[in-house]
Amino acid sequence: MPINKVEAVGCDLIYDNTSAAPVKKALISGITGQDGSYLTELLLSKGYEVHGIIRRSSNFNTQRLEHIYIDPHKSSARMKLHYGDLTDASALRKWVDSIRPDEVYNLGAQSHVGVSFENPDYTADVVATGALRLLEAVRVHIETTGREVRYYQAGSSEMYGATPPPQDEDTVFHPRSPYAVSKVAAHWYTVNYREAYGLFACNGILFNHESPRRGENFVTRKITRALGRIKVGLQSKLYLGNLKASRDWGFAGDYVEAMWLMLQQEKPDDYVVATEDSHTVEEFLEESFGYVGLNWKDYVEIDQRYFRPSEVDNLRGSSAKIREKLGWQPKVGFKQLVAMMVDADLEAAKREKVLADHGHIAPQQQP
Repeated sequence: MPINKVEAVGCDLIYDNTSAAPVKKALISGITGQDGSYLTELLLSKGYEVHGIIRRSSNFNTQRLEHIYIDPHKSSARMKLHYGDLTDASALRKWVDSIRPDEVYNLGAQSHVGVSFENPDYTADVVATGALRLLEAVRVHIETTGREVRYYQAGSSEMYGATPPPQDEDTVFHPRSPYAVSKVAAHWYTVNYREAYGLFACNGILFNHESPRRGENFVTRKITRALGRIKVGLQSKLYLGNLKASRDWGFAGDYVEAMWLMLQQEKPDDYVVATEDSHTVEEFLEESFGYVGLNWKDYVEIDQRYFRPSEVDNLRGSSAKIREKLGWQPKVGFKQLVAMMVDADLEAAKREKVLADHGHIAPQQQP
């Protein structure tokens, strides 16, 4: 059944099902994002009952979950979405207490670095204080019920900022944006709750991870989305900022497995998750445009508006710890990742072209 909307059942929005009985319950903030959708797929495949916190919006924001939608009237549905927000401590406490999760994954954030310069207060409230609110909800729940709840905090390589690569778990943080500063605060809140209250709480310091589900205002997806439209004649130019910025890009589907592995260990710890291979934005352009036989220099223009007040030049992780202790390895390499994203956005552009040719959308509409 195609999904253009989700149905409310009481306070819950219900998705997906299988016939297997749930083994564990997981609560995910940020479930409608790129990582949340891949993590949900992984947990459902392992028999979990998955609950997600979703912000109320007048526009539907569940597109990344469409492919696992099942009629909510079916009793075997094992994914439920609940209205809430990381800025609302009472809602977080309510859902932790009523769902009684075994694992909590805090993936929710205002995660765009550039936007964090324009909205620093909101970014700090959601990313830093939001993590604290959720940690406190988990702590009080454990104290009240005596249950064990394991907590995962999504960290970011942006926390390293100006510190030169390679960056590992012992590398000093030097954040260069309100987003990165907020992530550093969330990281140390998690460490503090682990040390002060004995919470099973882990930080995953994830380097850049992409996929066809990446938001369209992130540079990798901005490139592949525009490339698809350029290829079919819907767009002629792509405007970008710093092409020399270098990032360690992996596949989001690989990285959510690392999140899950952290919470399956005997003791909590912090781990860097990275491919250990970095590329510049210019190299991403060369690989993606070259994949479809185009020269990126014919289409890309530099716009100073996309440069940030303080840039992060080079992020490349050292993930030896998680590889040795948890046995995690990235499965998708750089070229394969780029091809995956270009193929998906080329197909999307072809569908868009059909709509434009039949007058259903403006043909020069920008993504």
